[in-house]
Amino acid sequence: MTTSLESATPTGPTVPPLRFVWLEITGKCQLACTHCYADSGPDGTHGTMTTDDWRRVIDDVAHTGAGMVQFIGGEPVLHPGLGELIEHALNQRLEVEVFTNLVHVPPGLWEVFKRPGVRLATSWYSDNPDEHEQITQRPTHARTLANIAEAKRREIPLRAGVIGVLESQRSDQASRTLLDLGVDEVRYDDLRGVGRGAVAEVEPDTSVLCGRCAHGNLAISPTGEVWPCVFTRWMPIGNVREQSLNDILNSDRMATVVGELRKEFTHRAVCVPNMCDPQCGPSCSPACQPKGDCTPAGNCAPNYR
Repeated sequence: MTTSLESATPTGPTVPPLRFVWLEITGKCQLACTHCYADSGPDGTHGTMTTDDWRRVIDDVAHTGAGMVQFIGGEPVLHPGLGELIEHALNQRLEVEVFTNLVHVPPGLWEVFKRPGVRLATSWYSDNPDEHEQITQRPTHARTLANIAEAKRREIPLRAGVIGVLESQRSDQASRTLLDLGVDEVRYDDLRGVGRGAVAEVEPDTSVLCGRCAHGNLAISPTGEVWPCVFTRWMPIGNVREQSLNDILNSDRMATVVGELRKEFTHRAVCVPNMCDPQCGPSCSPACQPKGDCTPAGNCAPNYR
């Protein structure tokens, strides 16, 4: 049995090997950001996936030969099993990134975040507290800034994304604030039309995508649903509560989705990297075909929730 995405079904194309997986372990968040693609917030839940379910998924990810997972949400630090899951991923020789709003970090998690092989990523909006609060819907500017400084004090690798949500937003000044604090990488991304970022009564489509979905990466939701990436929630591939990840990766449905996405983006010209993603390196704006891979180690991944 094949244990990676290096396969081809009779009805679909060859699918690239899996390298990276987003683990969306919760839909709960302290914030209610106006642009949240996951539509998460204080009323969100941890879904139907148990900590044991996530441990099994991490095992499956490691068995495929993938090299990295990213814990996202919602706000992943609100999940009671996050520390255990990070340790389990490290024990499976996976690199780990935690995408957190850094509003609050329990003391015990700071120690976990200091483990070799773990790094953090966060979103940031403005150097102006009022403008920042307008976007997050909570007065968290000072707390997030303090925890960014704390992560740097503890020498934990940290990247940040500045997301353009408002017209005339102080994005450049926001980036400068982070760079002055010594943040390792600061990137910029435009608002994506998914979740609360979508225009009312307009269904999301591939115009919000970079073009590398399911190209070595997948996302898994709090209910176990598998998507080509966190922005393609309308294109389910399977559910890890019903099938093994290996069976999903080698399914006709997986090959079909990869083929549909490949066909959709074939006509789009390769764009110049626009540095829109703090998770990895140079990447592209939505609706163009990026150069490189859609993983934190490559060139394309979303940088906000």
